[in-house]
Amino acid sequence: MEDLRDDRDSWTSENCSVARAMDIVGSRSTVLIMREALLGTRRFDDFVRRVGVGEPAMAARLKEMVAAELLERIPYREPGQRTRHEYQLTRKGRELLPVITALRNWGDTWTAADTGPSIVATHHDCGEPIRAVLRCAAGHEIADGDIDIIAGPGLVRRD
Repeated sequence: MEDLRDDRDSWTSENCSVARAMDIVGSRSTVLIMREALLGTRRFDDFVRRVGVGEPAMAARLKEMVAAELLERIPYREPGQRTRHEYQLTRKGRELLPVITALRNWGDTWTAADTGPSIVATHHDCGEPIRAVLRCAAGHEIADGDIDIIAGPGLVRRD
């Protein structure tokens, strides 16, 4: 099979999945909201406090994330209070866990070298730290040199 990196100028990144994903999750606040949601944050005020953005910006970002189907709004009502909403992860949002884990692993290695990480995610059953690992569909661990880039069904070739 032809590795597309060998002739990079023969195709475009017009249908690039990375670019489309960044259109949805590419802002700092979206990634930090996802971090918080994956850690169990559900309520608006908690997101505002933990992410460190103002209420108007948080409201706008949460609305975008609901529209992108990363989160869903669920009504709740405390006794004697008006109905409010909390935000729960959808399957689409939960599937960002490996991405957020990989970012945290990278940040622990390259940005927290002097102080060490602020948190460590560990496996509930054995207590060992969690790492994002690249694997093929057959389960083999993959290193950078083991990757071929081949044409997918959405590839657009240049004329």
